[in-house]
Amino acid sequence: MSGTVSTKEVGAQSARSRALAVLRVRSRALALALLPAAFAVVLVAARTTGRLAGDPWGTVTLVVCAVAALVLLVAGVFGAVVLRAAPAVTPTVALAEAAAPDLYRMVRELADRMQVPAPSAIALTPDCDSWLEDRTHAAHRRRSAVAGRPAAPETVPGAAPVLVIGSPFLWWMRVAELRAVLAPVVAGTGPSAHPDIADARRFVRGLDAAADVGNRPGLGWIGRTARLLLRLCRTDAAEMERGVAAAAADRAQGVDYGLRIVAQEQVGLAYAGWDRLLTRVALPAWRMGRWPAHLDTGVVRALTELSRRDRLAEGFTSRLGERPACDLLEQPGVVDEAASLLAARLFHGGPAEVGPDWSPVDWAAYPEEVVDRKWRTEAARLHRSLDVLAGAAPQGAQAGDAVTGPTLERVLRHLASDGAAGADGADADALAGRLSADLAREERAVAERAGVGAGAAGAGAKARGVDAVPLFPLQAPRSGRDLLADHVMAMVCCAAVDSAGGAPGLDWLDGPVLLVAGARCADLAPPVLALVEDGDPAPLREWLADLGIRPEKPVRLV
Repeated sequence: MSGTVSTKEVGAQSARSRALAVLRVRSRALALALLPAAFAVVLVAARTTGRLAGDPWGTVTLVVCAVAALVLLVAGVFGAVVLRAAPAVTPTVALAEAAAPDLYRMVRELADRMQVPAPSAIALTPDCDSWLEDRTHAAHRRRSAVAGRPAAPETVPGAAPVLVIGSPFLWWMRVAELRAVLAPVVAGTGPSAHPDIADARRFVRGLDAAADVGNRPGLGWIGRTARLLLRLCRTDAAEMERGVAAAAADRAQGVDYGLRIVAQEQVGLAYAGWDRLLTRVALPAWRMGRWPAHLDTGVVRALTELSRRDRLAEGFTSRLGERPACDLLEQPGVVDEAASLLAARLFHGGPAEVGPDWSPVDWAAYPEEVVDRKWRTEAARLHRSLDVLAGAAPQGAQAGDAVTGPTLERVLRHLASDGAAGADGADADALAGRLSADLAREERAVAERAGVGAGAAGAGAKARGVDAVPLFPLQAPRSGRDLLADHVMAMVCCAAVDSAGGAPGLDWLDGPVLLVAGARCADLAPPVLALVEDGDPAPLREWLADLGIRPEKPVRLV
């Protein structure tokens, strides 16, 4: 026990010493700002007592007093900006105690066991991470560390930080696992309660916020000064946070340590499933103005599916019989919906509220309302591009593309004729470029309708809580060939649904899929790529014939 306490004290002492180093930067900056005023006081006192007589000293005194006044004014403005600027706060879903009394109780029990202040509140983030976030912007403000339990003013200089929990953890983890994972996070409130550490953090956060304020016109000098001070204290601030983390981790050693090792495996698994769910399942819906209303429920389904496929995940399904952490919430469905909407805003840039072009979709309706609509929208875009290219091409060039109308046969002949016309594929490139331009134009129109445009529209959008761009974009822009392959696959899927009894489906790890006779068609990509990349329709025609899909039949478009 003595060794553990010693290690904990070493981490806490390191954090405190680094906090003092950060505060010394502040003290030196203050001293530098007061230096001209000190010279002015000395000169005025000397002039008053007659020690410095004569005109030259009178002029010098006036100049020094003017410089001192100017420096004090500038320093006062800068200090006011640092004190009043609100640091960036992570967008989260607030979780009141009435909405999760069992979760609050569990967190308080953790804090009591580790003898640290309990977090002042709990919030959820649509990501696989958990942390403490100080949201007190007014300096030296004293509040209660726990609702209904006053904080000790001699140890807590302000409100305890907010505990931010990744919402996927609540749905995938069991109660005991969540407790083990949160223990070292909650333990961080202990070092945070130290006055020097809290003061140093407020100073660094204020500088960071002032640096953002300095980006505004006419305030560049504030940003430059704030960035200079940040550079001077960057190393000490980073080491301070490392010391805080080390002290918190050591304090949490005695709380479910063995279970925490197992729970950390669930953290990695949850992150993998969450990433797949966002990029493969949520993103196609977001792009068409729909947002899955229960992403966290989808995490459980995605990871359950992963446990069936991956041998490394064997045995994880047995955990599902234990109590899930979402049982600590009074209304899990409402919380899941709020977190899902926030996820759409953070990762896609969607509006913060439901609207005519931004509506939720349940998982049961996802295949019909998202997958089928996605395919038919892309098929319609593909045929519009073909129409434009056909109208712009010389008469002789249209001989190989005699088939018109929304049929898969038209697409096959066009791409096959382009492949036969030239090995460089300059015409398949024309179609890909046309699709890219059309898609970009449609996305700009959607953005303008949502109020995300430039100028006044952008300012109005910000006031309504709309992000012009996602804070955390999920995918890089796709190439023209990738877009063309996606659109051809969408056309094939439409033809399968309309002529061969196919159906849109949802794979929890891979997103939209085609179902034929109830089975997933997983071998569509290679023949489509052969057509798009090489202009060879034979593999795709063979694939269509095997499933009884008739490419000459018109398909229904949106």
